[in-house]
Amino acid sequence: MPLKRAKEVLEIEAAAIRALVRNLDGQFTRAVDILALCKGRVVVAGMGKTGIIGHKISATLSSTGTPSIYMHSAEAVHGDLGQVTRNDVVILISSSGETEETVRLLPLLKKIGCKTIAMTGGKKSSLAKYCDLVLDVSVQKEGCPLGLAPMASTTATLAMGDALAACLVDRKNFKREDFAFFHPGGSLGRRLLLTVGDIMRQGDHFANVRETMLVKDVLLSITRARCGSACVVNNKKKFVGIFTDGDLRRHIEEDVMVLSRPVKDVMTRNPLTITKDALAAAAFDILMQKKVDELPVVDRHGALVGLLDVQDLLKAGLA
Repeated sequence: MPLKRAKEVLEIEAAAIRALVRNLDGQFTRAVDILALCKGRVVVAGMGKTGIIGHKISATLSSTGTPSIYMHSAEAVHGDLGQVTRNDVVILISSSGETEETVRLLPLLKKIGCKTIAMTGGKKSSLAKYCDLVLDVSVQKEGCPLGLAPMASTTATLAMGDALAACLVDRKNFKREDFAFFHPGGSLGRRLLLTVGDIMRQGDHFANVRETMLVKDVLLSITRARCGSACVVNNKKKFVGIFTDGDLRRHIEEDVMVLSRPVKDVMTRNPLTITKDALAAAAFDILMQKKVDELPVVDRHGALVGLLDVQDLLKAGLA
């Protein structure tokens, strides 16, 4: 029985979205035009369950380059209407188009002078009659077995909001980098905004040694810096190589006196490097592809400026 009911609800909601596709017309195109040309903000207003959907629509618009706020219809007449200006576009959501608190806003919004868009299933309702244009989100049937709780109607409304947001992304030529700017705390934001310079090790936090230093002293520098390698520079402070645990193991098999040799004799010359303005995500990809744990960071002149360790990338959430 549960599976049968679940499938029924999902089919009803899927049918509701398919109906939206068939019903799209010039009103939708006009809505996109109005929203794209909006000089203020898109204010989304609603009540109850549709209000929750409106909140999500507003959030989606804001995160994809269309400034938006959500306004609770009941709170609007108790002061929140002061958020609306004549440069705004107000999307009013009501399944029936007769929600008292939402309909009550119409003459007030007309007085303010802003554009209004109805998102409703009541094509002949008060909301549809008095708004500048109407987006039809009517459904044949709700998924609720009692026919009371909004299910298909809220799904259809949410989908219509997503369709508007997607069209505005196209119209405004909104890029992945723009999205990342609005989501600096998310994984995409980190991948598109975080640079090597933001997280690389500097100063005493990595081992920076001269090529004439003995291996045993280099190992002490690595221990003090708590890292897995040492970056080696010449007497002009130009980066010339890296010394890792792998280098030590390879050479100690050949020469047990390796600890007393200068590091330039056993280091890896001309290793992979990266610049500090490179994306941290690009550095992570290099480390994974080349199966190494550290990348020396150099400037455009080849001078050493830091070290990037795979652990730093993991801590930054790039994995």
